Amino acid sequence: MYCPRCDACATVTPHPEIPADKKAADYGSLDVHRLRCTGCGFFKDRKVDSAVVGSPVDPYFQRPVWLQTSCCGHVLRAYNVRHLDLLEAYVGARLRERGELVPWAPMSLVERLPTWLKVVKNRTEILRTIRRLRSALPAGG
Repeated sequence: MYCPRCDACATVTPHPEIPADKKAADYGSLDVHRLRCTGCGFFKDRKVDSAVVGSPVDPYFQRPVWLQTSCCGHVLRAYNVRHLDLLEAYVGARLRERGELVPWAPMSLVERLPTWLKVVKNRTEILRTIRRLRSALPAGG
């Protein structure tokens, strides 16, 4: 996503001081996430009780996503490197069997991918676009 201070690439991660094994209920049923800019070092924490995924903005901080570009007449976007990994694994797979492609991703996420991402004729262009998006990430991004 774009940093609210300098417009460089920023990342959003679960808050680093909240142990991963703690439940959201321990924190008032809220997810706590941190935005950190890779350019200027700006950071901001936010507690969110719900997040809407699927729009061109980060679901926690409502900032435009960094990883988006045109592809096959549509906009290909990813929220982070892990999302790019999922898209690449899915699009690049020759055989797409339920639950075997990306074991860490819920199947419902893959099922909600738009049809143009699933069509074999777009595979080469989508994979090329994913490589281009990866190259746009700052070092360590």
